[in-house]
Amino acid sequence: MAHPPRKVWRALTEPQLLERWLRMPNDIKPIVGHRFELFADPVPAAGFEGGPVACEVLAVELERLLSISWGPEWTVTWRLVPEGRGTRLFLSHEGFDPDDEFQRMSRRIMGGGWRTGVPKALARVLDEMPDQKP
Repeated sequence: MAHPPRKVWRALTEPQLLERWLRMPNDIKPIVGHRFELFADPVPAAGFEGGPVACEVLAVELERLLSISWGPEWTVTWRLVPEGRGTRLFLSHEGFDPDDEFQRMSRRIMGGGWRTGVPKALARVLDEMPDQKP
């Protein structure tokens, strides 16, 4: 990302900013143990009816790491590494059961979004955000 970790962190942890690029209303707070919901659209191809996804903040390192549970099975972790004047953003989405057809399909659908649409949407939101002084 062509923005400093401080700015990327805000986009990951402020509910209104997270909603703008992830397109899921939420009430996230970067506090370990905070429970919140992501409100997801239906995904008929995966047999997902949509609605709230129960999440919990599992780990926080200010401007470095955010890990959340995503529903009962999955964990999503973002790791931010300063690089030049920007940030290298690493994402891992773990917990998929390879023996479960729904889980395999979910991984395929979500994996495509994480690699393509989501980074573009996040970059657009970051570009639109005003810079803040440290």
